[in-house]
Amino acid sequence: MEIQRLLSVVEARERLLGDVEVLESEHVNTESALGRVLAEDIMAVNDAPPFANSSMDGYAVRAADVSKASLDSPVILPVKADIPAGSGLPQALTENSAARIMTGAPLPDGADAVVPIEMTDDNVQMGDGHAPRNITVLSSVDSGDYVRLAGQDMRRGEHVLMSGDYLRPQEIGVLAVVGRRQVCVVRKPRVAILSTGDELVEPDAELGPGQVRDANSFTLSSLVTRYGGVPNVLGIARDKDKYVEAMLDRALESGTDWMISSGGVSVGAFDCVKAVLERHGEVTFWRVNMRPGKPLAFGNYKGTPFLGLPGNPASAIASFEVFARPALQKLCGRRDLEKPSVDVTVKEQFTSDGRESYLRVMVREEDQGYVAYGVGSQDSGMLTTLVRANAFLIIPAGTTCVAAGSRLKAWMLDWIHD
Repeated sequence: MEIQRLLSVVEARERLLGDVEVLESEHVNTESALGRVLAEDIMAVNDAPPFANSSMDGYAVRAADVSKASLDSPVILPVKADIPAGSGLPQALTENSAARIMTGAPLPDGADAVVPIEMTDDNVQMGDGHAPRNITVLSSVDSGDYVRLAGQDMRRGEHVLMSGDYLRPQEIGVLAVVGRRQVCVVRKPRVAILSTGDELVEPDAELGPGQVRDANSFTLSSLVTRYGGVPNVLGIARDKDKYVEAMLDRALESGTDWMISSGGVSVGAFDCVKAVLERHGEVTFWRVNMRPGKPLAFGNYKGTPFLGLPGNPASAIASFEVFARPALQKLCGRRDLEKPSVDVTVKEQFTSDGRESYLRVMVREEDQGYVAYGVGSQDSGMLTTLVRANAFLIIPAGTTCVAAGSRLKAWMLDWIHD
């Protein structure tokens, strides 16, 4: 009966994302804009390329002059010019002549094609770096061969990037081509990260009786960075309301857009995070029909969105991927919030308790397609099995046993071909 009272993963995500608004914009240097989302439309200020140029090292010609050239019947042309890349406008090419030309160099007027150097006897005649007096063309070319036309890539006044576009390396290159050294992008969200628990100590501390080192601050901080946020690690709060409140207030004073905690949202006697939210804000929902990660709370602390994740490391990471990742990406202005996924064939039997389950697996591409292998225990306290995994196998709610050979969807934690 308890499972029926839990919020479904889909409904919880919809409610959470419904409270997320895209942040305001800021200007950054183009070389620092990788992974950001555009907050303006970008137009080309000039044609690109700005002039017709050669796509190969070779010889600029009139295609009609070499239309009958072949190995058996080569055509010999006088070389009238030498055109390196970066040179000014070259002299016009006259009929039945050629000009040596380098990749990227402007095509002379009168020429309409380039004969690649490999289709000439240049390798025989070239010895001192100077253009030969004559060149033997060993193959014909058609008009336009090995020529990049002016405006072939983009035209002046054309919209080449749009507000909302995600900036990958290729978009950064387009920004450089259109002359942008600065660009308007959506601001990165500032995310406060809090670990709670009397048992937690810093990684460099000696362990005392009943103590464990805090891993969640580091994994969650890394995940925030991976998905476009700026983490502010608050540290460890003891299991008392006043300590949690003091750290969250400190985060508010320093400026934060979102708060994420780990631990303190279950039903234990010392789990105080939910109570703090209820006293100083609101709990929008608590507990989700998900494995691992059922004890999850979303609401606000003094008006700032707050996501309380479970304390077990694997649960915290799984819950972050399901809920915090799309929220952060929406804050950053991303439009596609879906996790990269593949359909896989499971190679062994998997079991679940009926909740929607995110099981750690290794996905490989084999002859029959993508397959998923188990990586060991699914205990929510184990990080090493996540180290061995590259995906979460998603078992739908209501399913308790998946037979070997079944087809399911897997979320890729690290894309297979990276």
